[in-house]
Amino acid sequence: MARSPLAVRGVIRAPGDKSISHRSLIFAAMASGPTRIRDILASADVHATAGALRAMGADIPALSDDFVVNGRGVASLHSPVSPLDCGNSGTTTRLIAGLVAGLAGRAARFEGDASLSRRPMRRIAAPLTQMGARIDFEGATGHDGLPMRVHGMPLSAITFVNTHASAQVKGALMLAGLASGSGVTVQEPQRSRDHTERMLIARGVQLTVSDDGVLLPPAQTLNAVDVVVPSDPSSATFFVALAALADEGEIRLENVCLNPTRTGAFDVLRRMGVRIDVEDERTIGGEVIGTLVVFPASLQATSIGGAEIPRCIDELPMIACVAARAVGETRITDAGELRVKESDRIRAVVENLRRLGVDAEELPDGMRIIGSNASLSGHVVTHGDHRLAMAFGILGALPGNRITIDDPGCVSVSYPAFWRDLAQAVGPATQSSANAPAIANGPKPLVIAIDGPAASGKSSTAQWVAQLLNVHHVDSGAFYRAITLLALGTGVAPELWTSQAVLAEAHRITWRLTERSVLPLVDGAEHDEAMRDAPVTRQVSRVAQMAAVRHWVNDQVRAAGAATDVVVDGRDIGTAVFPTAALKVFLVADPWERARRRLIQRLGRRPNDAEIAEETEALVARDALDAAQSAPARDAITIDTTTVTQEEQVERIVALAKATRDRIRGH
Repeated sequence: MARSPLAVRGVIRAPGDKSISHRSLIFAAMASGPTRIRDILASADVHATAGALRAMGADIPALSDDFVVNGRGVASLHSPVSPLDCGNSGTTTRLIAGLVAGLAGRAARFEGDASLSRRPMRRIAAPLTQMGARIDFEGATGHDGLPMRVHGMPLSAITFVNTHASAQVKGALMLAGLASGSGVTVQEPQRSRDHTERMLIARGVQLTVSDDGVLLPPAQTLNAVDVVVPSDPSSATFFVALAALADEGEIRLENVCLNPTRTGAFDVLRRMGVRIDVEDERTIGGEVIGTLVVFPASLQATSIGGAEIPRCIDELPMIACVAARAVGETRITDAGELRVKESDRIRAVVENLRRLGVDAEELPDGMRIIGSNASLSGHVVTHGDHRLAMAFGILGALPGNRITIDDPGCVSVSYPAFWRDLAQAVGPATQSSANAPAIANGPKPLVIAIDGPAASGKSSTAQWVAQLLNVHHVDSGAFYRAITLLALGTGVAPELWTSQAVLAEAHRITWRLTERSVLPLVDGAEHDEAMRDAPVTRQVSRVAQMAAVRHWVNDQVRAAGAATDVVVDGRDIGTAVFPTAALKVFLVADPWERARRRLIQRLGRRPNDAEIAEETEALVARDALDAAQSAPARDAITIDTTTVTQEEQVERIVALAKATRDRIRGH
């Protein structure tokens, strides 16, 4: 069956550039006087930088589209009273570490999440120590990542020859030099991103910049200069790729930063055959900015390596996904730096491409991809890496592909509205189940998981809890019932069903967000009454035992639960689907009581003892079939509802949920 064409359209304003956003805050805090900052990227990483600066005494207000930082000079910055939580942001860690190193008498401990803690920090520690700073790695012996403590000292001038082009290392040393008044010379094999140099020159700092390095004379000060943050070219690349992979239409990307050290991905994509027009090109604050207009293309493979790698290092996961649709073999080399990003991006990209059916091979410093037009299907493991989620999200938007993503919410690190913009670009007609709805700005969505055996009241309780908490309700059992309904419709005897045959009908199931719930649809319509009827009820356990079906259902629930705060109920919720849910509740009740409640719901009247006995027997048999799925998670809170009213159990769960929400969000 021929796939439908993908038509793209629209004007997209990608979020503010992450590199410029970080530096805008740092330079504003170091300068004396007010700095107005507009269109900053209010992502998790940039929030980490803002929080670190506040902890050091900088007057950083809440991040918004337009705000003012009242800088009091670098001398006003002090040691934080508690560790600096850098989250997942390597830029925050390395740049602020350089700043602290140059502040004699100050010290700070840097901490981060598991991913950041694995990333190497000796690359900044070695030259900063050479300048005279003291840096202690406080983790396991031999570990050169976080936690790390930086002690500011009087620093000496340095000439540092870096074997790898790194804007973060260069920036850390320049910040140390500015804070301490020391001269800094950095030499690189290729020119790395030069936002630090451009922004410092705009602030009155005297620099000598060349293709192989930068020289910062001693005793320099910063002036306060207002900033309008342009759109991030790395974020824009995802939609350049989407337009290139489409069949018709065009996408316009406004106000994109076209700094020559950041446009390597656009050059590579042009070489692969993509038409990228530039309109309204201009220079603001030392940065070249313009509007990109991108059209569908016939893609050809290419080779990427050498000096162009630093100019497209962050975009390589997306380029690799584009290569999966290009004619021929694409080779990426000299990109070993990818192994020490938010994940080992070489291994992760190759493993995920192969999982989807792409011919890909891992190289020591890159990868090899052979493109094809075959439909791609499978589950992507992001390792919490925002760029992997977005790159494979673009592949998942292509008609014929069936790709699910384990952690869509991790895009909040750099592009909180990515899923919303993707849905708008491709339109509802082409949006697949792999596309999560818009990820809300702010903290990571709260997941409350409610589990328990059949007829324990999971669904009705979860709906009530969600209503009282003003969040969405996701009923995983509804997805099992939807696929069971379709299996019954095939006319094949249930005892002959196979997971392959059952899932052959899964493409007919979609879902949408209503005001208060995630609603599964069959052929685009609601079928709640048929899904709750006896024939489906009798066979749903048979379907739920199929591992492949459980995997499919779990993927739908994860995608639905990635968009916003949710209460999710069903089997495996706290163990397999959301093992890291903030709150897990496991409901239990006496089988007789569960049978009585189910019959009241089904019959609309009080059942007699004979009816309850028959239903109890059926529930006990169902429990035996579901035993593998009915065990509570180790950290679940078990509530026995046999002798309590539903109102009482809902009140308990709501109280637990509010306490959990306040705890994790610091209220």
